[in-house]
Amino acid sequence: MSDLRPPEHQVAGHRASASKLGPLVDGSGLFYKPLQAGDRGQHELAFYEAFSAHAAIPPRIRDTFFPRFHGTRLLPSEAHPGEPHPHLVLDDLLAGFEAPSVVDIKIGAITWPPSSPEPYVAKCLAKDRGTTSVLLGFRVSGVRVLGPEGAVWRPERPELKALDTAGVRRMLRRYVSSVSGEGADCALAAAVYGGEGGVLSQLRELKAWFEQQTLFHFYSASILLCYDANAMSATGVGGGVRVKLVDFAHVAEGDGVIDHNFLGGLYSLIKFISDIVPETPETPPLGP
Repeated sequence: MSDLRPPEHQVAGHRASASKLGPLVDGSGLFYKPLQAGDRGQHELAFYEAFSAHAAIPPRIRDTFFPRFHGTRLLPSEAHPGEPHPHLVLDDLLAGFEAPSVVDIKIGAITWPPSSPEPYVAKCLAKDRGTTSVLLGFRVSGVRVLGPEGAVWRPERPELKALDTAGVRRMLRRYVSSVSGEGADCALAAAVYGGEGGVLSQLRELKAWFEQQTLFHFYSASILLCYDANAMSATGVGGGVRVKLVDFAHVAEGDGVIDHNFLGGLYSLIKFISDIVPETPETPPLGP
């Protein structure tokens, strides 16, 4: 396990360091997420165990949109020498990408489960009202885009927290742009967002499942949008675009009720991205 290291392309959450636990990857396609403190870690572990074995989950949904669960493993921690810490072992969702461009989008106008204590509700409510969660049903939590010649665009957390509706639209446009600096040409929008297998196609498939599923309510979960910038710039067509759900420490039982909170955010995100795709310049016709 000597090749364990923090993910180079992590865009949200705590980053592993000598003083702090954080996710690790091993280079073989596995991702190690430390169990969170209190009951959150055990809650997320219980979700993965239930979800991965649930007969009512369509295999297509489980395999396409959720990280595969490989159990848990005790790993040494620089933050707490001599005290191995339990980690969830999951698929590395960016494995195989040479130049991953990633955006983390937290879904839902409400980000706390019904059983939450009042101080936690107040904390979440303040954050939801202070960002676009309440207004739009989602907020952008992290972005990392690789541009030409290895240029990296990664807005800082304060900038993301301050986004308004226009700012969210700008972020989602720059995520599929090929230019450096402040511009946004949306040159990759058709390849990443549109077409068969693109982000919109996958989000709509996910939406169709959420319009029916009543097993779980996903509070404070995120959708990761991922593509390989090298593959897109080389081919100019879609392929290798991944849409994944992550972060399940606050999932609640559905009790036979549709998850309208998550579904509303999903509708809103689809609308925002749908508005971007037509802005892409059309490919010039072939011929003289």
